[in-house]
Amino acid sequence: MVFCVKFRKKLPGLTKPPWPGELGQRVYENVSVEAWKLWEERMKMILNEYRLMPWQKEAQELVAKYMEDFFFGEGAALPPGYVPQKTK
Repeated sequence: MVFCVKFRKKLPGLTKPPWPGELGQRVYENVSVEAWKLWEERMKMILNEYRLMPWQKEAQELVAKYMEDFFFGEGAALPPGYVPQKTK
């Protein structure tokens, strides 16, 4: 269980750091499984929008920057009462 920085409540955490280095460890310690799923959708959008290849160093650096902002940047927490859309 972690206190999720995105949902501002205690939720089940990830089973291992999802990203290398210090950022991955911070995400592991502060992000819930549910919030990570939101990030995965955002990351797909970023990769597609910028036509990035995930194995390229430049793409990984850009994704890490967006991830940092998504979870730990100003206004990163979701509004109170936010309910994610149900996927079909």
